[in-house]
Amino acid sequence: MGKKSRRKAKHRAGGKLARRVPVERIYPPKPTLEPKAAVPSVAPAISSAQATRYQYVLPELRRIGIISGALFLILIILTFVLS
Repeated sequence: MGKKSRRKAKHRAGGKLARRVPVERIYPPKPTLEPKAAVPSVAPAISSAQATRYQYVLPELRRIGIISGALFLILIILTFVLS
């Protein structure tokens, strides 16, 4: 004989064992495919909140590119000078 389960039964306020109610699953509707001609080819505009939040990104990337290019150029010059 197997051991008894140590789980306690969940009781309702009435004293009877709680029964599981089947959960009704709601699935999102499947998207319908539209012809490509119906899809607008206009890119979405960047909101002003996003533009103000990330206004420092392009100058920082430009600065990082300049510094990394200068360091790479220095390394190339040093390999010719020291060899």
